[in-house]
Amino acid sequence: MEPSRDIKGLLDIMQALRQPETGCPWDVVQTFETIKPYTIEEAYEVADAIERGDMHDLCDELGDLLLQVVFHARMAEEAGEFAFGDVVEAVTRKMIRRHPHVFARSDADTPETVKTQWDKIKQAEKAERQARRATRGLPSDGAASHLGSIQRSFPALIEALKLQERAAKVGFDWSEPEPILDKIEEEIGELRQALREKDRAKVADELGDLIFAVVNIGRHVGADPEMALRGTNTKFRRRFAHIEHELEAHGETLEAATLERMEELWQAAKAIERQLA
Repeated sequence: MEPSRDIKGLLDIMQALRQPETGCPWDVVQTFETIKPYTIEEAYEVADAIERGDMHDLCDELGDLLLQVVFHARMAEEAGEFAFGDVVEAVTRKMIRRHPHVFARSDADTPETVKTQWDKIKQAEKAERQARRATRGLPSDGAASHLGSIQRSFPALIEALKLQERAAKVGFDWSEPEPILDKIEEEIGELRQALREKDRAKVADELGDLIFAVVNIGRHVGADPEMALRGTNTKFRRRFAHIEHELEAHGETLEAATLERMEELWQAAKAIERQLA
């Protein structure tokens, strides 16, 4: 095997890895379920490379994500379901169908009309998918309900955002951000009460309600909650690294440092960020 820019080279590598007698013992025993977590992880690593602005890493991570597609396609081909070429054909057909304003005739000439047209085409595709599943004797995928198209496999923050966006399309939504802040305060009060009662199940339930409400305010003000939280995670890493560096510079360790000492350094890190800003 030699490295190649041709997708066929990658397909051949995966075929070799999956050969029962001569392939890789780890790759041979994998299934769709066991590979699924890696597929999700690779998508997040692509997002991380984009956020860091590291184009070299982005190229590398996109390759890892492509490998996941090839892996799933190879397993499907072995099962007699579909092959990589079918995946490519399906997505190219979908893109052509969903962009009649580019590849055919359409009056959609603004972002808004394109979005409306896209939604109509997706609705038609859902109906076709339901009919196809019925023909094969498969149970309904739940997409017939208004929220059915929102995948339960999404990360919870993304699922919450998409559920709210979908409900908003039929008017089930706040008209402005202010009432959502009141709702957040209400949920905080209910969480406090659950904590006082020391009911772990209720605490978890109220915490979920609070997070859902916070996602809602993010949606209303145009701040993607997933990206907002990732930004906060990055900020937390940066400030905590400052604590570690300063402790080491003074001959101290994290393990021996008091909470007060770490809080002092945390506030110093915040002050530095404000000055730089």
